[in-house]
Amino acid sequence: MTDSALRALPAWKALAGHYREIKELRLAQLFADDAKRGERFAAEAAGIYLDYSKNRVTDETMRLLLALAEQSGLRQRIEAMFRGDKINVSEKRAVLHVALRAPKGASILHDGQNVVPEVHAVLDRMADFADRVRSGAWKGHTGKAIRNVVNIGIGGSDLGPVMAYEALRHYSRRDMNFRFVSNVDGTDFAEAVIGFDPAETLFIVSSKTFTTLETMTNAHTARDWLLAGLGGAAAATARHFVAVSTNGQEVAKFGIDTANMFGFWDWVGGRYSMDSAIGLSTMIAVGPENFRGMLAGFHEMDEHFRSAPFEHNLPVLMGLLGLWYNDFFGAQTVAVLPYEQYLKRFPAYLQQLTMESNGKHVTWDGEAIDYDTGPIYWGEPGTNGQHSFYQMIHQGTRLIPCDFIAFARTLNPLGRHHDMLLANVFAQSEALAFGKTAEQVKAEGTPDWLVPHRLFEGNRPSNTLMLDVLTPLALGKLVALYEHIVFTQGAIWRIDSFDQWGVELGKALAQKIIPELESAEEPKLAHDSSTNLLIRRYRKLKG
Repeated sequence: MTDSALRALPAWKALAGHYREIKELRLAQLFADDAKRGERFAAEAAGIYLDYSKNRVTDETMRLLLALAEQSGLRQRIEAMFRGDKINVSEKRAVLHVALRAPKGASILHDGQNVVPEVHAVLDRMADFADRVRSGAWKGHTGKAIRNVVNIGIGGSDLGPVMAYEALRHYSRRDMNFRFVSNVDGTDFAEAVIGFDPAETLFIVSSKTFTTLETMTNAHTARDWLLAGLGGAAAATARHFVAVSTNGQEVAKFGIDTANMFGFWDWVGGRYSMDSAIGLSTMIAVGPENFRGMLAGFHEMDEHFRSAPFEHNLPVLMGLLGLWYNDFFGAQTVAVLPYEQYLKRFPAYLQQLTMESNGKHVTWDGEAIDYDTGPIYWGEPGTNGQHSFYQMIHQGTRLIPCDFIAFARTLNPLGRHHDMLLANVFAQSEALAFGKTAEQVKAEGTPDWLVPHRLFEGNRPSNTLMLDVLTPLALGKLVALYEHIVFTQGAIWRIDSFDQWGVELGKALAQKIIPELESAEEPKLAHDSSTNLLIRRYRKLKG
């Protein structure tokens, strides 16, 4: 088999040889040989300090990785995105989520038109609506103010808003309730509205086409629940539902006033949309000023990514390090470990951002790929994870690179809590890097038979990201950082990080199976023997 375009690059070939030379090199030795390693292998930008010294890399490794970025055309690809080129090749679309957080007066072109004024027009409408809901000026059908907001969406229309609400809960209105419905499992809706008065409840239905099966199923159930609670008055829908959509016809047909429809654009992918109108629930929760603060954080990281030399560029450095482990060490996963309880949904958010973007098996030219692409992202907040899966990270047989995320100041100062939390961040990265030798274990008086069990081989890589405090500005920076890590890796892997055809097949097959499950008559089934049997068993069990 001939080498793919990526594997044929001189830097890739040099990295393959370099990996064979240094794969046994130990972090303990690298630190012993270089007293200033911790200072040299660090970068700081946009209020984020990145310590990447505890990675299995040398100066030569970094030189070759940076050469790979250059030879892959990463710089040109970044410029093409900001220029509005249609780099989402399979859908022939531009990729302009960076326009969602561009300041007023900026110019980002799509088909020759500056889209920034449109973006700010929608933001201003969102702010006006959010202010009316928050102040009580927006009244429900019976004249009561809104106290409960339920966001109905799925995928990017859910994961971003959920993550942002949890992350910024400290800044949210505590006299209002915010809940999120995404799963077509009826339990998700049923639990979301428990204890809510329909007269005080607002639903935000987020669906670009207003035809998404799960979202519209939940939206119709929400409307039935509302009308049942308000005596069946159909006119109530318009006071208790707003839409984030581009399909005015379907929105109006549902009963929503299109004056309360907030649009977005086909150059925004779902998983890149939390800072668009998809973030309406976030804006209602934290207020327009805090939402704009978050956008400013996104923009600051965008400008850093766009302009900083690669050797000082945080997303590029982290993207290259991730690629180093994924493609040369065979690491299949990345653990993201935020030591900040408010970021408890951040790893789940990153799962869609990273795996839906870079989980691809062909290049943007449609050629089969002969190297590994997107790793699996997972994680939980510290210190919870330390008492569950860290065992495997420390002593398991798999190499699991880790990103530790920490904040110097807490939003909830309680005695010694924060010092203890941060001590654990530093201790975990140190323990992963250096481990504990058999000699050290024996010196503690451990009997010989127990030594292997208490041995920590170390040499397990990690990054540590340190920020000042979790503000809306900081959240924007952090999300944009990972967006651009994804971009960096996708550009080098030569894949389209902005389509998601992999979600289509299962959805299409489900549409065929639904009538077979609901049919009063025994349906004629033409699936495989397993699927046919499962359908018949389900029909029998449900009676």
